[in-house]
Amino acid sequence: MRTIQGVSVSAGIAIGTVRVLAAVDYAVERRLIDDPQAEMDRFRAARDTAVAQLKQLRDNVAAEFGENKAELFDAHRLMLQDPDYAECVEGLIAQDKVNAEFAVKSAAEQFAAMFAAMDSSTMQARAADVKDVSRRVMNVLQGKRDSTAQDGSVQGDAVQNGIVQNGIAQNGESHIIFAEDLAPSDTAQLDRAKVLGLVTAKGSANSHTAILARTMGLPAITGIGDAFDPADDGHVAVIDGTSGAVFVDPDEATLTEYRRRKAEAEEHLSLLRKLKGKPTETKSGQRVHLYANISRPSDAAAVLANDAEGIGLFRSEFLYLEREDWPTEEFQFDAYGQVAQEMGDRPVIIRTLDIGADKQVDYFNLSHEDNPALGYRAIRICLTRPEIFKVQLRALLRASAYGNIAIMLPMITSVQEVRDAKRILEEAKSELRGERIDFNESIQIGVMIETPASVIMADELAAEVDFFSIGTNDLTQYTLACDRQTPSLERFADPHSPAVLRMIQMTIEAAHRHGIWCGICGELGADLSLTDTFLRLGIDELSVSPTSVLPLRNVIRNH
Repeated sequence: MRTIQGVSVSAGIAIGTVRVLAAVDYAVERRLIDDPQAEMDRFRAARDTAVAQLKQLRDNVAAEFGENKAELFDAHRLMLQDPDYAECVEGLIAQDKVNAEFAVKSAAEQFAAMFAAMDSSTMQARAADVKDVSRRVMNVLQGKRDSTAQDGSVQGDAVQNGIVQNGIAQNGESHIIFAEDLAPSDTAQLDRAKVLGLVTAKGSANSHTAILARTMGLPAITGIGDAFDPADDGHVAVIDGTSGAVFVDPDEATLTEYRRRKAEAEEHLSLLRKLKGKPTETKSGQRVHLYANISRPSDAAAVLANDAEGIGLFRSEFLYLEREDWPTEEFQFDAYGQVAQEMGDRPVIIRTLDIGADKQVDYFNLSHEDNPALGYRAIRICLTRPEIFKVQLRALLRASAYGNIAIMLPMITSVQEVRDAKRILEEAKSELRGERIDFNESIQIGVMIETPASVIMADELAAEVDFFSIGTNDLTQYTLACDRQTPSLERFADPHSPAVLRMIQMTIEAAHRHGIWCGICGELGADLSLTDTFLRLGIDELSVSPTSVLPLRNVIRNH
């Protein structure tokens, strides 16, 4: 057995035979031409044909996956129609007297290099897109038919070694695809019935190819680099799209374990098919919004796959914890914006920085504390180091122009903390207005209720914000005076304690008195033994791990 570690871009397990896609040679002959105008006309005609092909591909994707997923190919069409792109191609033809194919390839390399050099990971991922659309134009210029041809013919780079596009099988088998890289247009045309999963040497979690893989529900791993070996063709492999692990020629123990996991996942999928699209509503008509918790942008795929209605807690601190230096505004904007776009109209509630206590980051240079759980953490850091806080708030506001984002403040103990945070938020808004940068002016603000102080002050806090979300992990710790990081206190830290449940009840009642909604985003939200209690208390929203969404919906619908 050979074990390879890559980067997870789409969750799920696939077990099957590997089919390696040979690398495609995009070498284009450089020819000197006598009539630049005729060559420009060739380019324009090929570009128009490519635009029409993308329109067809866009319509195919929209029909199968929805309008929001088809927007990628609208962006591809705009890329081809961009005046700067055309000017670059035609300039090369006119100045260097070269053929259109070579000019398109050269222009693609220039634009791809420009995107790759940008600080933004989202913009870096666009390098693959400009290569993809340029390749399409080159194919037209070279007389190659596209796989989206109206006559149903199946051709193109992804149709190799029995791969299927547009529902036409080249053979009867399903495979795990190994490739150097896959273009978004190739990925969109793969037949999910014939492709079990994807593994690529290159690529990123931010690429449109990765987003499409998640949309299609294909387990996918990227970034295996030099471990990519064409000799794996025909071998059995297991891919774990959650951990990013690939097992080529797996031993019997590995196969047995992953078959068990896959069976569990299929049982879960059966539940999904039964409950997908169904409202989270009791038999008596009580409606509860069922959201999911995430820690990274790539987790959004699991939210959609499990049919959660939104994201109730995006733990933004992981953008800090997984770096060795401060995440820039642009880096954070990319992360938040990616999730917002992927979620479409569904709410995305992003918790502001919650560093401190058990989540330490070296570059914050926080002083040692004897009791960090009661120390310098979360909103306390943000309010005393506003230069850090404002960077995050600017990124959140900018991302709010791309989806339904709300901001949630952690570890609140007083009304003044909320007002101070809102003041810094208003400063960030004012700066963005001055820079003519779009954002949602009416972005919602909420607070996490996770201290006894915030419960006691809930009536006053409700007058300042749009919603409450109860963090039951910390609320249990602070209510019962039991450090949740101390194993010996586990028997005393009972989250089912009447004191904790009364705190939850008081919070819900205060929220409803003031006309705002109240949810739970801590672990208790997924505790099925308490679902009946939360329904009786009138909870409006529950946010749980993505895999807990469907079992919880099932319980609520049968209540």
